[in-house]
Amino acid sequence: MNKTLPTLACLGLLATGPALAQETTANAPEWNDALLDAVGQVTLGPRPLFLVNDMSEETERERELKAELLECAAQHTDWQPSELVIAHRGAPLQFPEHTLESYLAGVQGGAGIMECDVTFTSDNELVCRHSQCDLHYTTNIVETELAQKCSVPPEIDPESGELTNAAEIRCCTSDISLSEFRTLRGTMEGANQEARSIEEYVAGTPGWRTDLYASRGTLMSHAETIALFKELGVKMTPELKAPEVEMPFNGMSQEDYAQKLVDEYKQADVPPGDVFAQSFNLDDVLYWIENEPEFGEQAVYLDGRYDDEDFDHSDPNTWSPSMEELAEQGVRILAPPTWMLLAANPDFGEGDSRIVPSEYAECAREAGLELITWTLERSGPLAEGGQWYHQTTEEVIRRDGDKLITLDALVQDVGVIGVFSDWPATVSLYANCIERRD
Repeated sequence: MNKTLPTLACLGLLATGPALAQETTANAPEWNDALLDAVGQVTLGPRPLFLVNDMSEETERERELKAELLECAAQHTDWQPSELVIAHRGAPLQFPEHTLESYLAGVQGGAGIMECDVTFTSDNELVCRHSQCDLHYTTNIVETELAQKCSVPPEIDPESGELTNAAEIRCCTSDISLSEFRTLRGTMEGANQEARSIEEYVAGTPGWRTDLYASRGTLMSHAETIALFKELGVKMTPELKAPEVEMPFNGMSQEDYAQKLVDEYKQADVPPGDVFAQSFNLDDVLYWIENEPEFGEQAVYLDGRYDDEDFDHSDPNTWSPSMEELAEQGVRILAPPTWMLLAANPDFGEGDSRIVPSEYAECAREAGLELITWTLERSGPLAEGGQWYHQTTEEVIRRDGDKLITLDALVQDVGVIGVFSDWPATVSLYANCIERRD
């Protein structure tokens, strides 16, 4: 692995002196060749086998899948990264999302493609956050002086000393500059909206995640993640997040914003084939197809139309544009949530698959569209039900181990080329052990 550490230092990724430390942050990214080499050695940890052991075994296919995974895990000594595995915000099941630490965990878990959700600061610099206005529940901003710059800052009653507006706090990257952003620490996603104090507010991590690794959460700019991902030899999927401020913003139009994302890859000499630019906004994807065709060739349209009143993923008559129209416009890769690609098998029984491809999935494939999906390992315990990502298969999904049955259906029956995951090692086990059927 060829590492150009001076380049990283110029990007503010190495703490090399007091001036740099002041410009970046007290928890600035620090690594050396040995750390990057160690991260490049894929290790899966205990969770994938925990899920394998928890799988249902009601059908021959399920029993064969479980046996094959166990046999492979027992004999495998050289786990390899796979482009089937897309690290969703790094590895946020256990690490603060969109941080150096989360990215390193994602690569170590075998991700061949890394995601950076892209938004912008008050000085129009691109940074990695899932949402422009999520700082209040993904960083420690409410515990710092920068809280007073938030769009809706925390309010403390002067007499009681209690927090009075926990449910309304709103802190955006566009509220602060890049240098201010770098002083923050990433935290596990979550906030207690009924809190009466700042201490209670930040103690909002769901119980099925963990704060074990939340003591470090080094935030990164988009350019810094590009440098890191190049060093680690992985491909990249930046998502242009929808602005939550009026555009143009400080003179930057939506088109400027989309162009700036691509320009940072060009400036870093990243081959277009290593970049899967993505957006929920079809116009962004079409902009790249028309104006940056080398990058647009594998731009990803994230299908969020499930929020539209007139859209029904099971009824092709409600799809506008249709699958064929998307393909005609030059879209090659479509990325819906997992539940839109799968359906519970109404004839499920011994010998039958419990999950089958949806009509949406079949129509996409017929139109020649490749499919990526999101997000495995993002839900709480499946036995409790009511998990958004599994809503169309909930009646046949019984336990957490059935995530691997879901994954098998996505790969073998739907034919997805990539799976976003909050814990990449789970998909890595499958990718290393199970061959895709033709």
